Amino acid sequence: MSASEPTVSATQAAPDAGPTDLWVRWGWLTGPVWLVFMVFPVLDLVRTPRSGAGVLVASTVLVVFSAVYAFGFFADARPAATSWLPRRWVEISTLVLLALTAAGVWLQGTYAMGLCIYTSAFALLLAPLRLAAPVAVGLVGATAWLTTVVDSFSGGLFFLPVMLATVVTFTTTRLMEERRLVDQEVADELTLVAERERVARDVHDVLGHSLTVVVAKAELAERLLDLDPERARAELAEIRSLSREALSEVRATVAGLRVTRLGDELAAARAALTAAGIDAVVPSDPAVVDPRRRLVLAWVLREAVTNVVRHSDADRCVVELGHARLRVADDGRGRVRGAGNGLRGVEERVRAAGGTLLVDDAPGGGTLLEVTWS
Repeated sequence: MSASEPTVSATQAAPDAGPTDLWVRWGWLTGPVWLVFMVFPVLDLVRTPRSGAGVLVASTVLVVFSAVYAFGFFADARPAATSWLPRRWVEISTLVLLALTAAGVWLQGTYAMGLCIYTSAFALLLAPLRLAAPVAVGLVGATAWLTTVVDSFSGGLFFLPVMLATVVTFTTTRLMEERRLVDQEVADELTLVAERERVARDVHDVLGHSLTVVVAKAELAERLLDLDPERARAELAEIRSLSREALSEVRATVAGLRVTRLGDELAAARAALTAAGIDAVVPSDPAVVDPRRRLVLAWVLREAVTNVVRHSDADRCVVELGHARLRVADDGRGRVRGAGNGLRGVEERVRAAGGTLLVDDAPGGGTLLEVTWS
């Protein structure tokens, strides 16, 4: 295949196929197999009286044409086989076939008109479109002119519809394959973007919660340095442990391996709220929650508690769990206007799981976050 421009091949094997796959090994023969119809120009050489030199030249044209045609499909299916070829070997091969087609038609007349079909198919399947299009159009035009205008070629008029069918079929195949490749490229890009967003969201959730707890405990340790040095040292040790845990979680999240557990998040929420001096009413048993909802609710709980610790200035926070419900309410300053990255991230998670996320001011003051499934 041309190194200068990506091309589409009807015989190119999937790059991840195994070497024992029959299609990988023999799929390239779907092109050369049609050389069976070269028997007609060969029979013409045998039956039509010609000079020895004429037979030799015409035979050479047919043999070289068949070899270039077959090798083109083989090399295209086996890219390693092209390492020793010129950089634009596909374009060169197409032009060589075009020249041999002209020579064959000049030497054998109607019997060599089939070479036009082979060359147009080769160009449309293997060559860059900028070369394949003019070659195919030129060959159709030459076939139409010869079979309708030149009397000696009038017997080959049936080649014209065959040529047209070949060009239309392989052009359609080429365009559909290129469209498929474009669609696949777009799909791969969208998958990559989605994965990047997932990693960014997960890292935000992990770091946002962990660093919030670390800050809260650091402030507590600072206040306790003079009042209770032993407890301050215990808080600093816990900060060190939390920092190491956060680092491990970030690594695991980036690797796509982290699975948040609701039970762990309930315990972490209670610890974070307590460290921030907020009275925490948090259930300890997640068994009441539908197992299908626990992963999503774990992420939501993490973000909700992080926001309470960071922004609420609350004295009390109550977490309630149901079969398909999570409710987090505090008595702080009320809802912060404008959703941040964290809330947008959990909203995407909830929506993807078929649930509904509500964040609003609580009736008695403070903020209410609720996730439900109907």
